[in-house]
Amino acid sequence: MLYVYTFLDELILLYPVYALLFADTGLSVSEISSLFIIWSLTGIVLEVPSGVWADAVSRRLLLILAPLPAAAGYALWVAAPSYWAFALGFVLWGVSGAMTSGAFEALAYEELDRLGEAGRYAQIMGRAEVVGLCAVALSTAAAAPVFAVGGYPALGGASVLACLLCAACGMALPEHRSPDARGARVPAAPLDHPDASGDPDGPDAVDAADGEGDPDGDGGPRGYREVLRAGLAEVRGSRSVRRALLLVPATATIWGSLEEYVALLVEGIGVPAPAVPLWVLLVWAGVTAGGLLAGAGRRMTSRAFAAVLALAALALGGGAAVARPGGLVLVAAAFCVFQMATLVADARLQDRITGPSRATVTSLANLVTELATVLVYGVYAALSVFAGHGVIFALFAVPYLVVALVMTCDAKARKKERMRRGVTP
Repeated sequence: MLYVYTFLDELILLYPVYALLFADTGLSVSEISSLFIIWSLTGIVLEVPSGVWADAVSRRLLLILAPLPAAAGYALWVAAPSYWAFALGFVLWGVSGAMTSGAFEALAYEELDRLGEAGRYAQIMGRAEVVGLCAVALSTAAAAPVFAVGGYPALGGASVLACLLCAACGMALPEHRSPDARGARVPAAPLDHPDASGDPDGPDAVDAADGEGDPDGDGGPRGYREVLRAGLAEVRGSRSVRRALLLVPATATIWGSLEEYVALLVEGIGVPAPAVPLWVLLVWAGVTAGGLLAGAGRRMTSRAFAAVLALAALALGGGAAVARPGGLVLVAAAFCVFQMATLVADARLQDRITGPSRATVTSLANLVTELATVLVYGVYAALSVFAGHGVIFALFAVPYLVVALVMTCDAKARKKERMRRGVTP
């Protein structure tokens, strides 16, 4: 049922063309970027409160309600297209995303842990991402003929219907939680985790000096404030949790922001508007492959992981700079690696969380991601005054090279530290 929920949540026919809807309404690139900023700011304001609510009340309840604001936003976009209608629609979409963020990952991880399958979290979430991306691919492929027949109103109507079906599907999701269970300790490293296999340089090596466990040690929080305090205490008290938390925005922010401009990148290299969704589909095929590779990425050492990330950065920069349809193949390959890296970062964080506020800590990671995303949108808007989309995409490949370098240096430092501890009493 998790896969069905993910499929319906992503079966939005407006996805591949809503940037074109904004442009056709007369919005400039700067105005479109400002809409993305409004979207992100909404998520920033609601990210942590919704995560705390999920821990304190019910994760399934949030997943049931989450698609409804998005449905209202899509309906508003096609019913009254204008800047302020688009802005309100993004606010509603941001509300929807915040309600899902944190709650979805926490519910999935703890239900797997209840079944003794927590070690399969990365694989399961990778498959869920693939299912969602298949839905995106289907909606992208269907957008062209539906748009040809009914225009934007038809795309909006189909999107609203998918949201309503997704909300209904949420009612069938399992949730086995009780007030006592909220304080239960979750194992930090399942048996098939890279750390448990003895890899001294694995991407998820745990610092043995970190004191992880129930932040409060009292069996679990009972209210909103207690849940929030427990989540903040876990982040403050564990260096490995902080490292894992920061890796999430480091891998997810830039490519997650750039995907909103992919349609404009495709159009900017001369592809006719009716064919834009098909080229966007190529990029999403790369993202889909990245979901399938999450398990393999989970087993990489830090150095191998960093090397692959650096190669992806070069592919993104080169493919975008070519400014030809063939270059989109390299962009798709880069997005493949970035998707894999994002899933690995999420799995690493979930393995580190041992306290009762899993959704809260996850939401904190997503909050940092949203803050960084606003920065990316602002920089993109500023650069659009001086450069085309291809050049901007290429410039945004540079931060991934920096992340790869930092990961390599950090892996070397941690390896030396473990060797020192191994010979020092």
